[in-house]
Parts: sequence; C-alpha cells; structure tokens
Amino acid sequence: MNAPFRASARSSSGRRYGYLVVGAGFAGSVIAERLASQHGARVLLIDRRPHIGGNAYDEPNEAGILYHKYGPHIFHTNSQQVVDYLSQFTEWRPYEHRVRAVVRDRLVPIPINRTTLNELFDLDLKTDEEAADYLALRAEPVDEIRTSEDVVINAVGQELYELFFRGYTRKQWGLDPSELDKQVTSRIPTRTNTDDRYFSDTFQAMPLHGYTRMFERMLDHPLIEKRLGTDFRALKNQAHELADHVIYTGPIDEYFDFRFGKLPYRSLKFDHQTLDKEWNQPVAVVNYPDEQVPYTRISEYKHLTGQDSPVTTITYEYPSAEGDPYYPIPRPENQQLFKRYEGLADATDNVTFVGRLATYRYYNMDQIVGQALATFRRIDGKAKAAQSMPAAAEVALLSR
Repeated sequence: MNAPFRASARSSSGRRYGYLVVGAGFAGSVIAERLASQHGARVLLIDRRPHIGGNAYDEPNEAGILYHKYGPHIFHTNSQQVVDYLSQFTEWRPYEHRVRAVVRDRLVPIPINRTTLNELFDLDLKTDEEAADYLALRAEPVDEIRTSEDVVINAVGQELYELFFRGYTRKQWGLDPSELDKQVTSRIPTRTNTDDRYFSDTFQAMPLHGYTRMFERMLDHPLIEKRLGTDFRALKNQAHELADHVIYTGPIDEYFDFRFGKLPYRSLKFDHQTLDKEWNQPVAVVNYPDEQVPYTRISEYKHLTGQDSPVTTITYEYPSAEGDPYYPIPRPENQQLFKRYEGLADATDNVTFVGRLATYRYYNMDQIVGQALATFRRIDGKAKAAQSMPAAAEVALLSR
C-alpha cells in the first residue's frame, strides 16, 4: 500500500496533477488509465479503501482460494469494445454462470425455464410452445404495470411470484415488490427453453488471474499515483490546488455534504467461510427466496475460478439497511432527490461525475466500463477542440 497521503502537500514531489480521480473501482480506474496512457496526463488516484478494484476486489484467503470480498462479480457483456479494452489487462477463463434456487425443498434453475416448471410441478413439457402455453395459463394480466409485483404476476401468475420473487425481493430491498419500481424485476427473464445460464450475453468469462490482478495491470503506469486509504473529504477543499480537474466516482450526495438529505441505498453484509470439503453446491450461486431464511444466497468461488483444492470457500449474503452503498433503491421520490443533486453537479465546474454512485444507478461492470470509456472520449474531444482555440476560450471549454 502507498504511504499515507498528507492533505497539506500537493504530492511527494511537489508537482501538480492534471487530474484527481476519486475512487479506484471500474469507473475511476478506467478513466485514470485512459488519461495517463492516451493524454500523458499526471493522475492522482485515491480511494478510501486500502485497495484498488472497488467492489470487484478479490484476494486469496488463508486456504489459497481466490474469493470476492464484496460478493460474487460475474463478468458478461455484449460489447466487443469493452472486451477489447479489458483484454489489454487480463486473459480470460471461459465461464457461463448458472444459478439454482431452493424452492419447495428442490434445487431448480433460475431464471425460470422449462426445466424449472417440469421439476417443480411434476410436468413433462417437451417444447418451448408447451412451456409458453403453460405460463400463459398461469399468468394473471395486469391492466397497468407500475410495480415489480405487477411485472411478475402479469408474466407468470401469483403462485410463481410467491415462490420465487416476493420473499427474495423483500429481503433484498427491505420493501414489498408492490412498493418497488417495475425495473427491479423487469430485467429478470422467464424462459420456455432449457437454457439454464443466468446470462445470455455473447461474451461470458472471468479474468483468468482475478479482478485485482487486472486492476493492477490497468493502473501500472508511471503517470498514475495511487493513494489508498485516503478519504476525498480530507482533500476536497484543496482538490483544485492539487489538480486541474476532478473525476468523482463516489456518492453524489456525499460530494455535496448531503445538502438535500441522504440518497437511500441497500447494503450487504457477507459471511465468508472455508469448509473442509471439496464442494458445497453444484453451481456458483444458490438463491434462497424463502423469507424465513435470513440470507438471500450462498456463493461458492471455485466454480468461478476453476481452482483445484480439497477445501472450498463460500459466502452467505445478507441484505442490510446499513453499510456501504450498493444498490440505489428505485422509487420515484429517490429519483427526484437525485435529480436535485444532479442539478448541482451540472453547475459544478472542473468536476466530472461518473459511475454508479455518482449517477445513482445500478450498472453491471461492463456498463460502467462503457460509461467510463465514453466519458474519456468526451474529455478527449474537448481537449482536441481546445488545442485550436485562443487561451481564454480553451480555459472556458475545459472547465465545463
């Protein structure tokens, strides 16, 4: 870990940086790498945690199992641009994610597919058409789909809603699906075939040596200085003495000192355990929709890493109202509150807000990489335009 950063000093060498990047997760790390490698900019990258990689951070435990400290992160994307970019920093291990759910004492595929229906209801549906007809018979049409409950009942009916979605959603969000925006469950597919992969993206793989190693290679550039265990709040008043521009990937409400109140998030707590047996479950993740079970899922990392070991590491995942911000809670009043902060952000010179926390949206990892690359392209475009402008106009453009 780098030496502790002293807010009163510009840097150990006394130099000024082109950019101060706040947050060493995907958004901050991608932008820091692009600015250094493509612009030759000096970048100071800080993170309040003692490590890079954000929530994707992984490390070997005492048993040598590579585990994800903040829960399983499964990479999948349809963007060749994102794959090409990340492939500069990692090789890949092909991996297709599969999830099971414990329902009525059975372990069945989720998302719901034809196999799920056959096993759960002792059916013998042989074709996609038969499965579609069966789901259509169970569906209970909803006139106006407004909530997550409406989405599921409209698609598969009350019984499957109760078995798979209601309890899990109540645990995950601390709210009933009838209180949540329809987007929460609208992205969960229901299939009529026997495809039991959780994702259907064209590219599905895991970084061969883990996410942390990928981030280390991404940030291994002489123009990037990392200061970990450093809270932006200690530097905020001096940020523009340190750097010409700030790239901020932290919580947007925190940047503005919670002026309008805190944006609501759901958090997670993790119980990591190493078991003295080779395997614990048949797939990487098993969901527990039953509301009486306190955790939402159990993850087993050897499925992800392909490691060979006589022991195995698992993680119990417990949703929580307190802790690090993970999931923005999708309710209209929360979005309205974010819009007030977004207005402040738009009016703030020399600061670019990017990433999940800064834009109060849940993104998959590939979406964050794509957003960061797009943000760099905008910065790059402004820089190129400024090169042909008089000095005063150049300053005005770059400060936007």
